[in-house]
Amino acid sequence: MLAPHPDDPEYGCGGSIARWSRDNEIFYAAFSPCVKSLPDGFSEDTLFRELHAAAAILGIAESSIFTFDFPVRMFDDCRQDILETMVGLNRRVAPDIVVMPNSDDIHQDHRVIYNEGLRAFKHCCLLGYELPWNSLHFRSNFHAGISPAELETKWKAISAYHSQEIRAYKSKDFFEGLARVRGMQAGTEFAEAFELIRWIL
Repeated sequence: MLAPHPDDPEYGCGGSIARWSRDNEIFYAAFSPCVKSLPDGFSEDTLFRELHAAAAILGIAESSIFTFDFPVRMFDDCRQDILETMVGLNRRVAPDIVVMPNSDDIHQDHRVIYNEGLRAFKHCCLLGYELPWNSLHFRSNFHAGISPAELETKWKAISAYHSQEIRAYKSKDFFEGLARVRGMQAGTEFAEAFELIRWIL
């Protein structure tokens, strides 16, 4: 799981993470503590502490979380270091499936994680998660059904990010509505959508 910033995977595919973690080891790599983006009054390690709380809710082990200190909104300046970090992660973890931002995500940091993720994990199956507020277009050509309980777990993980109450998209109604739409597309009650970037059988 490649997270430009803490909370991106929870928003994009927290229900699927909750489902997959029951039978698989999930690794979570977050590339920035986003110090410059924190609201006033929060300590610099706030988002990483919230990440660990959210990961526990989703069933991710502490030992499977990797955090890095790249400066938020400046990933372009660190592109080579980010690539080398990912190459090291690939060697250490050897993942079968890598989930990361989708190819149409317009956030500058997310673009770097997508582009370098393609290079570092080119021999893995690759899925791009959905963050609607960052995309003008989104190819939802891979769907994962989730249960009502997994959707609720997703919301609990999102809610662990107390510092992000300022975000307009931090809304339970919004995520339930999106999961219903994606579920309708997939023929189930709830689902999350992904961009299928690469699949290897």
